[in-house]
Amino acid sequence: MTITTEDMELIEAAKNVIKRLYREGKHHIGAAVRTQSGRIYTAVHLEAYIGRVSVCAEAIAIGKAISEGETEFATIVAVRHPEIDPDDSTETSDLQLDVVSPCGICRELISDYGKDTQVILQGEEGYTKTMIGHLLPQKYTRT
Repeated sequence: MTITTEDMELIEAAKNVIKRLYREGKHHIGAAVRTQSGRIYTAVHLEAYIGRVSVCAEAIAIGKAISEGETEFATIVAVRHPEIDPDDSTETSDLQLDVVSPCGICRELISDYGKDTQVILQGEEGYTKTMIGHLLPQKYTRT
């Protein structure tokens, strides 16, 4: 699927939230979700010393949207902030923030709350977009 201007805006929203809130050992993934109404919700992931307690940025962004009454999702993206060497003088604005694929748990969650949601990915030739169902074939469903 073709990347649109709105998709690029969503990527920038995810980048901006992680640039602003990055904390080593606490937050290194930022996500942004656009709902069918056009609103954008952003979040950072919450890292915990015990991994099972950690919460992904995509889940928090979806939760924020749902908490505001949104129920239909159009597109979602996540970006990863690189680890920063404390001795490095690189400006935050100069860092390479990469779009990352959602983890398996997030794929399940995105699919549960929006089976038609599109996911922005980083391909070999730039950004691409696919339906969540393509990232989660043969999804488990209750019968």
